[in-house]
Amino acid sequence: MVQRKRPSPDQADESKASQRLPPSAKKARRSSQTDDASRKSADDFAPRRSSRNTKSGPTQEITPQEPEAPQVAPKVPSKAKKGPPKTSTTPNASSDKAATEETPQSDTGYGKQYWLMKAEPESRLESGVDVAFSIDDLKAAKEPEGWDARNNMRQMRKGDLAFFYHSNCKTPGIAGIMEIVEEASDDPSAIDPKHPYHDPKSTAENPKWSIVHVEFRRKLKDLVSLGQLRIWGQPGGALENMALLKQSRLSVSKVREVEWDFIMDHAQLES
Repeated sequence: MVQRKRPSPDQADESKASQRLPPSAKKARRSSQTDDASRKSADDFAPRRSSRNTKSGPTQEITPQEPEAPQVAPKVPSKAKKGPPKTSTTPNASSDKAATEETPQSDTGYGKQYWLMKAEPESRLESGVDVAFSIDDLKAAKEPEGWDARNNMRQMRKGDLAFFYHSNCKTPGIAGIMEIVEEASDDPSAIDPKHPYHDPKSTAENPKWSIVHVEFRRKLKDLVSLGQLRIWGQPGGALENMALLKQSRLSVSKVREVEWDFIMDHAQLES
């Protein structure tokens, strides 16, 4: 920033002398001063370079006969500079920043994924065994619980998060949150004839089912019901493409990050 100073005696004399100049000389001087001011204003917004050396020197008198031509500020060569990139000042700066942010990484180095996994909270016998399992059962578990399925289960990574969904009950809906703590492996219960989920087509040599292990993280204060999810899933809604609503028979489905964030913005967690 250029600081204003009081005029020196020499400058005062020069000012008085300028009043005695002919009109053409005064016009030339005013044109030169306007050009200097415009160059100064452009300089304030130009990138500053360390090689630039500005020193104040003696005031040069401008001859009235040959007015000084306007000078154009030199262009700064476009060279790569070290350091962090400049922040955009356009209205889209926030969206640009969001686009360049790194995706949260899971323990395996993959981007964090989100899922919805169904369980039945109400009693139901399968081969004489009650298979009921709720968010409260998971909360009370003293070790990671196994969760068996196929396909989507094998894509899960340690550190992924999943909605615990109460299914096949009076009020189905999202009841809580859990985390995948062990990745997919062959499900031994599928080849156990005494297990309620035994599959005769699954063998040790050719397993048909996989299992992951999950741990409880949070319970929702109020269930996010299937009815509410369907309202948000209407055409034009935030959840219109949610896999749960498109493929309701899947016991495990993928949840897009934008869908996860939307639901979490409207859900309340227990304290």
